[in-house]
Amino acid sequence: MTDTATETPESQLATYHERRELSVVQPLGSLALVNTQWVDSEQTIYGVPGRWAPNPGGGLTVTAEASDNIVVDGELVDGTVVVRGKDDPNPSTIVFSDTVTGFVIASSEGTYALRVWDSNSDGIQQFGGIDAFGYNPEWVITAKFTENPAGTTLGFEHLKDDGQTREEVIPGEITFTKDGVDYNLAAFKAGRALQLVFADATNGDDTYSVGRFLFVAPNPDGTITLDFNRAVLPPCAFSYNFNCPLPPKQNRFGVRIEAGEKNVLAKDGTLLHG
Repeated sequence: MTDTATETPESQLATYHERRELSVVQPLGSLALVNTQWVDSEQTIYGVPGRWAPNPGGGLTVTAEASDNIVVDGELVDGTVVVRGKDDPNPSTIVFSDTVTGFVIASSEGTYALRVWDSNSDGIQQFGGIDAFGYNPEWVITAKFTENPAGTTLGFEHLKDDGQTREEVIPGEITFTKDGVDYNLAAFKAGRALQLVFADATNGDDTYSVGRFLFVAPNPDGTITLDFNRAVLPPCAFSYNFNCPLPPKQNRFGVRIEAGEKNVLAKDGTLLHG
């Protein structure tokens, strides 16, 4: 067994990178998402059978015949059934075939969409790897984390929201000084971590144009470590069917951050979504 205490930062990053490449080709990995379709009236959904409609009590309904082979919560659909969303304590599972599955997501406005995943998607078949910078110690930053008053929020635009913003809770301020420039970054809560959505001068040149993500957590002593070598591409770099948050103004670096992931590559070395 490898002793992680004796591993170099470079070898730790290599292991991290290998796990990232493996994660995106999983049955529910970023490359497997083939459709996200919002349902505001009875309609068909591209690539899968059945007729889908909003359910007055939440989630969606699907109407199908047994020959459509839709299985919801382990039962073959023959008629109309309710498909519970991810906002339900017991969300439904949907199976369309040996490779195609689905689930229902909810918006903050109470609307619902079907997400369709294919473990044999074109993206997975064409995937060649994630291009990344080599380890760069210059972009391992020790910053200060100062808690915000409870309920502090910031509006984040999303790629497909036509300029509208979604308020996200910002638990604290992340501040540091680098090369004579003061930074005050905003990260919102993502599970037990904080999600930093940032842009820098490499975007659209060496890295994905929309920006990148970094997941961090405050240390007990009030510091927070920003290791930009662990910066990852957002899900929308892998599938157009994701709607990713965009970096707010204070998270837009005027300098090049030559650390972390760059782009998603096809097997021939070109950009997968170039």
